[in-house]
Amino acid sequence: MQTIVIGHRNPDMDSICSAIAYAYLKTIMGLPDVVAARAGNTNERIDFVLDRFGFAPPLFLSDVSPRVADVMQTEVHSATANTVIYEALQLMEQHGLRGLPITDEENHLLGMLSALSITSYLLPPREKIGTIREVTTSLSAITSCFGGKILNSEAQTEITDLYLLVGAMSAESFRERIQRYKGKKVVLLVGDRPNIQRTAIEAGAYALIATGGTRVKDSVLQAANDAGVLVATSPLDTATTILLSRGAIESRDMVESQFLQFRPTAPIESARQQAMQSSGFAFPVTDLDGTLCGILSKSDFLKPIPRQLVLVDHNELVQAVKGADRVPILEILDHHKVGGFSSTGPMLFWNNPVGSTSTIVALCFEQAGVAIPANIAGLLMAGLISDTLNLTSPTATPVDKRILEKLARIAGEEPAALAEAIFAVGSPLLTLEPTAVVNTDCKDYEEEGRKFSVAQIEELSFANFHSRTDAVLEALEAHRSKSDLVFSALMVTDINTQNSILAVVGDEDFLETIDYPAKGPNLWQLDGVVSRKKQLLPYLLEKLEQVPISA
Repeated sequence: MQTIVIGHRNPDMDSICSAIAYAYLKTIMGLPDVVAARAGNTNERIDFVLDRFGFAPPLFLSDVSPRVADVMQTEVHSATANTVIYEALQLMEQHGLRGLPITDEENHLLGMLSALSITSYLLPPREKIGTIREVTTSLSAITSCFGGKILNSEAQTEITDLYLLVGAMSAESFRERIQRYKGKKVVLLVGDRPNIQRTAIEAGAYALIATGGTRVKDSVLQAANDAGVLVATSPLDTATTILLSRGAIESRDMVESQFLQFRPTAPIESARQQAMQSSGFAFPVTDLDGTLCGILSKSDFLKPIPRQLVLVDHNELVQAVKGADRVPILEILDHHKVGGFSSTGPMLFWNNPVGSTSTIVALCFEQAGVAIPANIAGLLMAGLISDTLNLTSPTATPVDKRILEKLARIAGEEPAALAEAIFAVGSPLLTLEPTAVVNTDCKDYEEEGRKFSVAQIEELSFANFHSRTDAVLEALEAHRSKSDLVFSALMVTDINTQNSILAVVGDEDFLETIDYPAKGPNLWQLDGVVSRKKQLLPYLLEKLEQVPISA
């Protein structure tokens, strides 16, 4: 079972740093296969912090929805096109299979061999009984099926049309019978009846098989050699030998080319629906070049998904990585409002009104009695500093202050110096395209069926925003239209003055409720407002309640 520790879409510093640190803690505490991940791109400031403390960006996962690869059987029993169906049937019986993939020598899927089609071939309906004697195969393949051997030749591997004939009659009747097959390659199956054997040789049979473990007389063998007739023996009785001989055709002759197959990346839900509507029992899984990489049975869809999530820095599924609602959620660590989250079973849900999720992760280390390594302490410092603007945000608490001081001692970093270094790295407004600006640290929300988004960026001043206002507003509107939102907002925060500018596009009725001082079309001045979580979001929710819900 893999455990993925992951933050919200469009991750910020706190989301990335807390995911890495908590994944480390869970690993130290003995949870196997823990992976720190991200649901969106990093930015220059995050990359700076990761590089400063020696970490690579977490694994990028845009979608954790269950896939066919999560439940398919990777140990696949298959056969090649030249495998005789007797061997294929034994393989199916041995492993309890109803279908067997047939591949070429490079493991590319050619088709499926079903137990039903083999049974229909071995036991044809009465109206097709005339074909039961016809077998397209080699004498060597026939003898291998019943454990026999060829007496007067090396292996005969030439594939040809053979006609099986049983010599269970008088010599006179047999002589008349074999004449009907003149010009065909007749294979006679007969017990210890030298006269029938000689008659077959004289009539130009292709081969004779002495059944029941009987010895072929030297005179018969010599006559066969002189006439160019192959002679083989079978340790089994005639009835069993002829039945097994029919199993000597190659799988390529019975392969079914029309069948349901899947890609490893196919969503499980759609694959399940297709499989349930199919009469098949086994469904091969191939990659893009047709290589067989797995197989599915209908019972495989009942397997639990071998993946679970730990959500950090959010608790609303609308903000979570795609597919989070289809995967078990083991834990949630967050410091935001609870967004109506529900689960099918109990989980650890730590929602603490502190300034950052990094603070909560540091508290988890304390609670577990695990020492925080210096580089992890540095990451947690960065997450805490970024989310609380180095404790100047109204979201900062005495707990954040105590934790920051502790982390600083462990990491050997001075908080003010680290904060200055972080915020001095590239202005988002200068280094990112407008679309990326409005998506950086953007969170989606839903209240009473109405969806909206709020993004935030931090700058050292508003100078860069004034020169890019029109482009940012256009990007905001494109984001709102694409997701059919009531409104989209971007809060640009000046970390030096502790003021913000709010840009909002959307429903006119909603925009008219905003009563901060206007700075221009779709712009408002937010003096003393720096926290999206504690200051802006409650305000926007209050204003949204003033707008009637459309019918």
